[in-house]
Amino acid sequence: MTWLNHLPTLNAALNVTSVCLLLLGYRFIKQGRIEAHKKTMIAAVCTSALFLTSYLVYHFNVGSIRFQGQGAVRPVYFTILLTHTILAATVAPLVLVTLYRGLKGTYDRHRQIARRTFPIWVYVSITGVVIYVMLYHLYSPQS
Repeated sequence: MTWLNHLPTLNAALNVTSVCLLLLGYRFIKQGRIEAHKKTMIAAVCTSALFLTSYLVYHFNVGSIRFQGQGAVRPVYFTILLTHTILAATVAPLVLVTLYRGLKGTYDRHRQIARRTFPIWVYVSITGVVIYVMLYHLYSPQS
């Protein structure tokens, strides 16, 4: 087993970490803890950037992994995968704009886009973990 084989697990762990940071950051802003929110959200961005780097390295070297599940689970998996993929492509620029507006101090505009970015980012991170579990644990040739 090469180090590349460990990247899907690392990617799932980074996604779980992102979700935890996002939810914590949301809690902080609801409590009015702006500095804690800022630090937590920057950590979420960094975690997601590490995920994206690791994900790209893995798939550049390994390629795509075929889903092995059969029957009724196939449309479920591919529906999750399709929505995840489309939203993952849209969330990166949303995160960058949201981060920029927050750091710039244009809080009304930051809040406006964050209301859209947050649920998409959480969904993409959670479904990333679901896809990982389905692909590498529930329906892999080794399971």
